[in-house]
Amino acid sequence: MMMKSNVSKLSTKDLRKVSLRYMFGAQLGWNYERMMNVAYVRAVYPALKKLYKDEKELKSVLQSEMQFYNTSPFLSAFIIGIDLALQAEDGSKAKDAVAAIKTSMMGPFAAVGDSLFGAVIPTIFGSLAAYMGLEGNPLGVLLWLLVSLIILFLRYFELPIAFREGKKLVSNVGGLLKDLTESATLLGVVVVGGLVPSVVKVGVPFKLVIGDKKLSFQTEMLDSIMPAIVPVVLVLLAYWLLSKKSLNSTKVIWIFLVLSILMYSLNILAVL
Repeated sequence: MMMKSNVSKLSTKDLRKVSLRYMFGAQLGWNYERMMNVAYVRAVYPALKKLYKDEKELKSVLQSEMQFYNTSPFLSAFIIGIDLALQAEDGSKAKDAVAAIKTSMMGPFAAVGDSLFGAVIPTIFGSLAAYMGLEGNPLGVLLWLLVSLIILFLRYFELPIAFREGKKLVSNVGGLLKDLTESATLLGVVVVGGLVPSVVKVGVPFKLVIGDKKLSFQTEMLDSIMPAIVPVVLVLLAYWLLSKKSLNSTKVIWIFLVLSILMYSLNILAVL
């Protein structure tokens, strides 16, 4: 027997309520261990409460939604929309699919959203507004406010659109969703891998002195083996520590903080 869809239980009004709760509360409960998960769950709670009448089922779904979550607040509505569309279509059976989509999409969306809305648009329109302000033109202030209001307006309507398209994606092109998820996962891994040598700028400052000759341990030995080998080893160490059940991200941060101070004071590692 085909399971009856719960899609009709979520109206556009419900989705816009979720959208407003996230727009004005995306940083509520922010923490170093799971980042924006509390704000995410707070935003989707009214919709999930309407979908799930059974309290035990609702509790189970809310617990699964409390996974690590961190992405650009400007594009997060697309993830929320697909999340709600999946659960409206398949109920609690979609928990694993929702977790996979959140994990695979939040990285690429963070890269695109933060670059576009956190760097490109502010740089372009902020420069124009600042130049107009220096020239004594009050339209500079109005331009910046206008751009901010347009972005806010677009964010408000993102979620209903994402929910509608998410339903189509789930019901009509499930294979495409799987390919999209796998592609997004691969893209996220590539992006993280590429960021390692550019963000973690750490090396070994030790120099071997033989007579009048000075041999740089980092540039003339380690870099000849593999460039950025020290950052790669540190990242692998962080992943290994995170795999331990007794450790979480907060404890790993403290471990690296103490080790970095100790190794810097002993001149073992230094910022390049």
